[in-house]
Amino acid sequence: MSSHGDAGRGWRMFFWIAAAYNFAIGLAGMLVPESTIDGRTIGLLVFSFGLVYLIVATDPLRYGRVLWAGVLGKVGVVALLGPREFAGEGGSLIAAVLAGDALFAFGFLVFLFTRTDASAD
Repeated sequence: MSSHGDAGRGWRMFFWIAAAYNFAIGLAGMLVPESTIDGRTIGLLVFSFGLVYLIVATDPLRYGRVLWAGVLGKVGVVALLGPREFAGEGGSLIAAVLAGDALFAFGFLVFLFTRTDASAD
């Protein structure tokens, strides 16, 4: 088992921020009165991914591999919604959320490809 300090304070903070980001976006999706059942369901899933990032923040080297699910989810959402949103057909808030997702996905990939966990495949 690795010490949470092995990945560095910066990475732990990055994953805490990723968790807070997903908690905020997910809660907004669930609690906004105008949200449809689909919007609430998506909010719940986004919030749930926040729990994953929170767990990763506690020990990035031990739990980091689960970030592949986050990469898939964030890149997938950007690929599905991005073209319409960035073409100006959607709202600027959604475009900002998608930009944040793209940045977090990039950060996850940097971590996954540069971490120095001896037990990594």
